[in-house]
Amino acid sequence: MQELQKKIEARLSAIPGDVCFYYEEPETGASLARNADTPVIAASVIKLAVLTEAFRQMENRLARADEPFTIRRADKLPSCGALTYLHDGLCVTLWDLCVLMIILSDNTATNLLIRRLGMERINETLHALGLRQTALRRLLFDSEASARGLQNHITAREMGRLLRLMYEGKAVSPEADQKMLSILCDQRLNGKLPFFLPRGVRAAHKTGEDAGITHDVGIVYAKRPFIVCFCSQNTDVPAMERAMQDSTLLLYEHAQRP
Repeated sequence: MQELQKKIEARLSAIPGDVCFYYEEPETGASLARNADTPVIAASVIKLAVLTEAFRQMENRLARADEPFTIRRADKLPSCGALTYLHDGLCVTLWDLCVLMIILSDNTATNLLIRRLGMERINETLHALGLRQTALRRLLFDSEASARGLQNHITAREMGRLLRLMYEGKAVSPEADQKMLSILCDQRLNGKLPFFLPRGVRAAHKTGEDAGITHDVGIVYAKRPFIVCFCSQNTDVPAMERAMQDSTLLLYEHAQRP
């Protein structure tokens, strides 16, 4: 592990800005970390928290998977996703919103879910799961809240904790957690963490990006499955994303060994 730590550190130390990393093998307890407790702006990785609360409420019959939502023009947000580009009046379900929020990082779906689930409840669930620095403080594209300094935050270690709880069936329930991981495995934005992984290797992950920000956090199902979280801000985004690709391949090769 010491040699692996040196290789990862050498790769990440060459990248400017706040560069954070967390690695854990749930089955062995082995772990590596670099700036893993440094809070960074969450970007779309905060959608993992929204997903968790959606499944908690479905599990507790506070929400229904088939609950209908009509997409209005006023709901539509720019950039990531599909709903913005589809016709006004489209009817989708809460389950559809969860899937689109994760696999296409749909921002319209995300804000609809936050409003439906409740920001306070999302944060209460994060706190109950032991995530103390991760917080949802505003809707996406809320320029007024952003101007007041309100930002959503994560840390690499806490995203690793949330993923480990899902892996262990302890975030919501074994059945719900498997459904969440299945959605994460259907991720369509695969240019970072899984980019150099061999064809057929599953990765349950969620990306995030903004100006000077790039993240990817997930579980790679190697011979010894591992959790890996890369978070960065104020960084050189192309350089950081290449470092994520290279480092994940190194970690995969390590986790394939006996």
